[in-house]
Order: sequence, then structure tokens, then C-alpha cells
Amino acid sequence: MTDRLSQLEWRWKSFDDLTTAEVYDMLSARSAVFVVEQNCVYGDIDGLDIDAWHLFAYGEGEKRPALAGYLRVLLPGFPDDNEKDVRIGRVLTTAKFRGLKLGNAMLERALEHILKQWPDQPISLHAQAHLQRFYGAFGFVPSSGEHDEDGIPHVWMRRPGFES
Repeated sequence: MTDRLSQLEWRWKSFDDLTTAEVYDMLSARSAVFVVEQNCVYGDIDGLDIDAWHLFAYGEGEKRPALAGYLRVLLPGFPDDNEKDVRIGRVLTTAKFRGLKLGNAMLERALEHILKQWPDQPISLHAQAHLQRFYGAFGFVPSSGEHDEDGIPHVWMRRPGFES
């Protein structure tokens, strides 16, 4: 399994640098995981991708590389000036690549990338409640109570920065 993980191709890109195939892969995977698998009808195209950084993990596919995992990072101050945290969102692993601990590898890369650019900023994310232990292993602690989001229990989690 770790052999498959080591063979992944990692791509960090701003929205303007994404290829049409990467945009298609991103939206297709988000739809497959969040809308179809989790049975949540929601507006995934929320206008936040344009100013976000996107992390893609690609593995071997049949005709071309297949998207294995994805997440996006929203910058401090976006979408509004009152937002001080860097935010991680849309974290997913596609069905074919589950069981490789890809989520751990993605979070490690995301935190490394964020901490290089914004070393003192707190980082937040909106987690499905059953994933609190997973995110807790990366220093995130609940910052809200559990609440329903599209029929799934969620909780806001935060990793304090040096200034917090």
C-alpha cells in the first residue's frame, strides 16, 4: 500500500493555473464523493475555488492519471476581511485510492504548505463529526458544537497559530 502512496504525483496549483482536465477531475471527484456517495444535494460550486490553492494527488489510471485525493486551501481574509484563519476544505479521497492513508499524506502536505506561507496563522476546517480524531492527530481541536450540515453531523475545528 505504501508503494502506491509513494507513486502518487502531487500538484499544488492556484485556480488560474489549473488545466481544464484538473478542473474536471476536481469537480467530478467532489460530486462523486460529497453528492453521490454521501447523498448530499448542495451547491458545491460556491465561488471560493477561484481564490483558493488546490492540492491534487494523482495515481495511475486507465487512460491517464486518476485523481486519488484532493483538498483546497482558502487564504486568510477570504471570503471576507473578518476571516483570519487559513481554511482547509473539500478534503476527499476517491474510492479507488482509499485505504492507503492518503488522507494523512494530504494533511501533512497541506499543513507544510500553509505553515511555510503563513506560519503564525490559525487554521480551521469544517469536519464531519466522525473525523474529529483524525484531524485531532494534526493538532485540530473542536471550536464549535456538533451541528447538522446537509444531513451529516459536522463540527468546526481549529489549529491555533502562534498569535492565538
